[in-house]
Amino acid sequence: MAWPVLWSFRRCPYAMRARLALLVSGVRVEVREVLLREKPAAMLAVSPKGTVPVLVLPDGVVIDESLDVMRWALGRDDPEGWLPGADFGLVGACDGVFKFHLDRYKYFTRYGCDPLEHRTEGVRFLKELEARLSGGFLCGERFRLTDAAVLPFVRQFAAVDAAWFGGLDLPRVRGWLEGFVSSALFARAMRRYAVWRPGDEGGGASVCFPEL
Repeated sequence: MAWPVLWSFRRCPYAMRARLALLVSGVRVEVREVLLREKPAAMLAVSPKGTVPVLVLPDGVVIDESLDVMRWALGRDDPEGWLPGADFGLVGACDGVFKFHLDRYKYFTRYGCDPLEHRTEGVRFLKELEARLSGGFLCGERFRLTDAAVLPFVRQFAAVDAAWFGGLDLPRVRGWLEGFVSSALFARAMRRYAVWRPGDEGGGASVCFPEL
């Protein structure tokens, strides 16, 4: 039986959160790593908007929103209880306001704006997370969907100026991020794959994920 196909890009935070959920669920997929500057025609044929992740099920159903991929995977199996208590409102704030300022902080030349202004606004969101992390994680004492959905974006924000970020008075956020990037789950989600090329179906860069 054919596996679902996951079109992915290693560094994309949206694809990262999808891979995290797939790993935890144990649902096996075939990963096709792409370069976003060279989007394969095969991916665009199933999802013309051209963003990752894109999950194509064996029956042809296409899921091309990262949170929907997470819900689908965890709906199949959720052994660590990621779905119960998920705060989709907080995830929405991350994807909306925080992502808006993150993009203009990191890619300020593209947007022609003041990066420090947007960095300051991004810190406002991080301060909200600091208050939420009193139990260690965003929704209590265990790592769950909300953490997995938000952390890839916080990681991206922190990486713009790691020295500056390390000096912020946000000890819970920094500890939460450090625990994530040093985890075995993160290491598995960030495994490097060869870029998929036409003709790789069933071999080459079509990789079993999670690993056998």
